[in-house]
Amino acid sequence: MQQTMDWARLFSARRSGDAPDKVVNPDRLRTSFLRDYDRIVFSSAFRRLQNKTQVFPLPGPVFVHNRLTHSLEVASVGRSLGKEVGVRIADKYKEAGEAFREFYRYELATVISSACLAHDIGNPPFGHSGEDAIRSYFTELEGPAARLLEDRLSPNQLRDFHKFEGNSNAFRILTHNFNEPVAGGYNLTHTTLASIVKYPCSSLEGFNKASGLISRKKSGFFDSERDTYKAIAAHLGILRNEDFDQVYVRHPYVFLTEAADDICYRVIDLEDAHRLGITSLEKIQELFLPFFKEETGYNNFEAVSAQLQRINDPNQKVQYIRAVWIGLMVQQLAGLFMQHETQLLSGTLEHSLMDLLPASYLALLEEVNTYSYRNVYNHKPVVEIEIAGYHIIGALLKEFVGAVLQPERSKSFKLLQLISQQFPISKDEGALYSNLQSVVDYLSGMTDLYAIDLYRKMTGISVTQL
Repeated sequence: MQQTMDWARLFSARRSGDAPDKVVNPDRLRTSFLRDYDRIVFSSAFRRLQNKTQVFPLPGPVFVHNRLTHSLEVASVGRSLGKEVGVRIADKYKEAGEAFREFYRYELATVISSACLAHDIGNPPFGHSGEDAIRSYFTELEGPAARLLEDRLSPNQLRDFHKFEGNSNAFRILTHNFNEPVAGGYNLTHTTLASIVKYPCSSLEGFNKASGLISRKKSGFFDSERDTYKAIAAHLGILRNEDFDQVYVRHPYVFLTEAADDICYRVIDLEDAHRLGITSLEKIQELFLPFFKEETGYNNFEAVSAQLQRINDPNQKVQYIRAVWIGLMVQQLAGLFMQHETQLLSGTLEHSLMDLLPASYLALLEEVNTYSYRNVYNHKPVVEIEIAGYHIIGALLKEFVGAVLQPERSKSFKLLQLISQQFPISKDEGALYSNLQSVVDYLSGMTDLYAIDLYRKMTGISVTQL
């Protein structure tokens, strides 16, 4: 008999770092899941997202999305998806207990919204090029430094750096205590944490798209946090793929977190492009209005087109298209989630919800993707900030990693003093992995402006006047 997960077991108020005998907070006004949301919102790591690049360089004369505004909007869409799906699950299982129905009817929306808030919290400065810069630095290491890492790190630990992943880093930020005495990081519920891990596998077993397993497309936890995820999986009944050592199936809620992000970036990046004059209103209409041609409800093609005619300002027209398209996608993907309930619970769904849309929608999405790739993601200022990210992060890594590998140098002592005490550097010879992680923790937590400022000071371009 095939193993399956259980909707009733997949949520829990237990938190990371909780003692086994910890009594769960029974507060019905500010529930455990609302506390998760609040803890993320008030965290410094979340606040720093306001100065991390989403796509277009920051700041500029036209306000575009940064990682913070993107995360807030994804959280809004995630809340809608969670509410829609939660109500359907509660209505379907009327015989389930009160706690079950209360959670799905009222709390799932908060869980997905919280997961969406934190989905980019592990991303380094300068957008996805920041991740690539970290990977490139470690994979291109040569000579004694490369040999030292190969000798002292396990294959999985080395892979954590060669294939540095923002998703894994988000899980680390949220669960690791760094230099604090209390374990558990932000002490979020297992439910919210599991909803963030899109690729629940180790670095060594991840990054294998050819496998056909959605869990193995990238990685979801570093070597240092694998036991943390293992404990969460055991508590919530998340299935492990028995063909591998550290590969799990996705928690079903992950599909909703991913869907909210998939919906947002496809339309919002183009909304920014319109405000910057990179694309036209006519092009956005051409790309998104065809989605409504098969609709028969209030958002049918004729109704949406008529409403557009009543709006005067081009920016308002684009905002209207964005709003109704997001609404359409929420309904479509929530329906697909329920249609694939059996696969979700058995861990056999190997496609995102967006990829399950009807062929007519997928063809339209491919047009959106192709246009965005050619005209938005390869726009000159976007490419320039990516190249800058490579140079700045690469240069900072060279200095700080060099200081970790050669601590006897006088310059190394000065460099390591710059790293916050939150990220401890040990003199223990067996602490190479944790020391390198501290360097990457420090760099990945920087905002774009802080990284630029530090780079300028360390290279002598800008010297602080006392």
